[in-house]
Amino acid sequence: MLAATLTTRLAQEGINKRAVTAFALAYLMYNLKWLWAWVVDGVRIPLLGRLGQRVSWLIVAGLLAMAAIVNLALAEPKVDLANAALAAILLGIAGATFDIVIDAYRIELLEPRQLGVGAGMSQYGWRIGSVSAGALALVIAARWGWELAYIACAAFAIPAMVVGLIMGEPARHREASHRQGLKAVRESIIAPLLEFFRRRGALLVLLFILLHKIGDTLANLTFRLLFEDLNYSNDEIAIYDVGFGFWAYLIGVFIGGALYARMGMKRSVLLSLVLMAISNLSFAALAAAGHSNWAMAGAIGFENIASGFGGVAVVAYFSALCDLRYTASQYALISASASVFGRLLTGSSAGWLIEQLGYVNFYILTTFIALPGVVLFWWMMRSGFIDSSVGTAATVSSSDAAR
Repeated sequence: MLAATLTTRLAQEGINKRAVTAFALAYLMYNLKWLWAWVVDGVRIPLLGRLGQRVSWLIVAGLLAMAAIVNLALAEPKVDLANAALAAILLGIAGATFDIVIDAYRIELLEPRQLGVGAGMSQYGWRIGSVSAGALALVIAARWGWELAYIACAAFAIPAMVVGLIMGEPARHREASHRQGLKAVRESIIAPLLEFFRRRGALLVLLFILLHKIGDTLANLTFRLLFEDLNYSNDEIAIYDVGFGFWAYLIGVFIGGALYARMGMKRSVLLSLVLMAISNLSFAALAAAGHSNWAMAGAIGFENIASGFGGVAVVAYFSALCDLRYTASQYALISASASVFGRLLTGSSAGWLIEQLGYVNFYILTTFIALPGVVLFWWMMRSGFIDSSVGTAATVSSSDAAR
């Protein structure tokens, strides 16, 4: 609702490229979510808190996300672009909070041995919801308008809340602090950062997190602009980008899960980084070919298979980095940092780069931008920093937590 769908909506309503890509800055709320993630770890919700820390926050965050989607539906970019931007920012905050809770819930619900498979399953679930909402929005918008499209898609936040009520509080959940008042607040904010940065090679790990997804993020948030300029219809985008891409992504997740089990975490992460980097070249080929359904299918297929593979390997590694006392705070910091540079570049310069270089050279540039992250991870493997960087999420089982 905030990325590809909003980009299409703004482009179809005649908003210029620079303004459209600037809306990606609203997505920076996901990169800033670590600033308030400590609240999800440390603040107990009155009454609902009886359901457990994770489940109660899952319900509250889901309701906030639904309200923010409806608010964005009612905004009119043509009439008041600033109001639409504010609505997008509010959705970014609500959606980021929902993400914080869901990620912490997933990591604490799974055993260490399940993190790889669980990462794959979470990618399946995320993709099914994303594609369902994205396709539904395009179809409804083409017939009854964007307002109704957004309102209908708000319901897709409900399943996560239902799952939380069914599964209950995770057995591996640990309270971040037993203190009260300002001391508890201070510990909730500072302790997750101190714990992470005391690990051997923590700064290198953070540098990798910051660098590894720059090229991928910079390219992904401009795909819909390319499709609009190549004169693809809403139905074609729904079929190839959303529909065909959906199945390619699921195939990529399946391949990623199989290779992760066979190759192990380190080698599978490295291979996924290489594939995600070169997948941007397929969109350079699409831009050069022009309006071609076969070329679009090939580009979308390659990119989604690579992303599905990366979603398993990289998410499993990032999940393993967390300490169970600070799961929400640390994973929020990790996942927020993972695409911050790419989103900053997209919001501030992607539209300008496309206008200056053209789509072909732009996507070639994003491929080269992705290479430093690949090289850094390879060096971290050789130096032993990968093994020394994991937290208790990779080592403590439910039975250990109970003791």
